[in-house]
Amino acid sequence: LDSARRFARAKTREMHAATQSSRGICPARLAQTRAFRARRAGAVASRARRSVAPSASSKPTLYDVPVSNNGARVRLLLYWKGLERDFRIENPSVLGGLKSEAYLELNPQGKMPLLVVPSPPSGGDGDAPMDAPTMMALPESEVIAQYVLHKYADVGPLLIPEDPDQRALASLITRVHDVYIAPVQGCMYRGPMPVEKRAEDLQTVKKQMDVVERVFADAARTRRPQSQSLKSGNDVHDDGPFVCGSQPCFADAALFPTYVFLERILPRYFGWDDVFAKRPRTKKWFHAMCADAGGERVLGEIRAGLDDWHDAGRWETTGVLEAVKDDRFTWKY
Repeated sequence: LDSARRFARAKTREMHAATQSSRGICPARLAQTRAFRARRAGAVASRARRSVAPSASSKPTLYDVPVSNNGARVRLLLYWKGLERDFRIENPSVLGGLKSEAYLELNPQGKMPLLVVPSPPSGGDGDAPMDAPTMMALPESEVIAQYVLHKYADVGPLLIPEDPDQRALASLITRVHDVYIAPVQGCMYRGPMPVEKRAEDLQTVKKQMDVVERVFADAARTRRPQSQSLKSGNDVHDDGPFVCGSQPCFADAALFPTYVFLERILPRYFGWDDVFAKRPRTKKWFHAMCADAGGERVLGEIRAGLDDWHDAGRWETTGVLEAVKDDRFTWKY
């Protein structure tokens, strides 16, 4: 049976070579070309593996760009905790971009941010060789944020409210952002997009901004009985300015970068007079975040990116400016 298989394969190769020869293709040259392509593909794959797989002593690597609001959520946590020197922050372009084979091997969704955490090789036993270095790839900003918060809980501020009620409301406001705002925020700057869809998503953004304002009020109200002093009639309850009181937490990091988008884009391209109109708690919070050292840094990173988009004509090429001319829909709230 094996002899028959070898004979069949040999005849197939002879027939293929004859076919190529009849087409004017030299079989030897074809073999050389194939060998060259194989070597080149192997070299590219090797370079990709070297760029993807950190050495055992390397730092965790966050793949992100400054304008990314989802990535900024993680960067803000790193700034607050003083962990910036313990992480590398790289543009996904070092792996060939979001849709490159090397990047998709780590995050099949092809999105940012992505955290790659190296693991040291495990020691061999006796004459057994040591295992090769491995790594853990963590996509999704909330997953990365929770990893940072718990992995480095003993570094810098905790950023997790100790009070169960406040922690629940912080989780709620994060959930509102992740489930109801982030999926539709592209209506402000992406395209092409049907005008009806853009208008519908913008209305959703407006609605969820009101929901966020309500959660701010709920968080302040639940803090009041714990700290309000009735002596001398002085109301000294902890009224912010952050989501859960006088100190920022993970919810502030989730929300703030997206609000930088809202505060810059909605007035500039959609005609809103005041993003914070009838949202006084959100306004107070936003200004406090802008004055915070970490918040100010993220503010500058994102605004610079948005200005680059503006200079590149993004709102013209994505059809936003043309869409807002359609008076059948509401664009200004």
